[in-house]
Amino acid sequence: MKDGIHPTYYQATVTCNCGNTFVTGSTKKEIHVEVCSKCHSFYTGQQKATAARGRIDKFNRKYGIASK
Repeated sequence: MKDGIHPTYYQATVTCNCGNTFVTGSTKKEIHVEVCSKCHSFYTGQQKATAARGRIDKFNRKYGIASK
């Protein structure tokens, strides 16, 4: 490998808006994110599944698919 062409690799601290921090590897020393696994609705279980069910029912009614 050639010397001097690769960026410096750091142990970066990732900080979320919710206050959660964790360490990962990156070419930046600090990373700030808006959403992480501690506050994202998919990971916390706060996801609204009823909206998805409503869309499925609407599709089935539109195309005449009978539910079992």
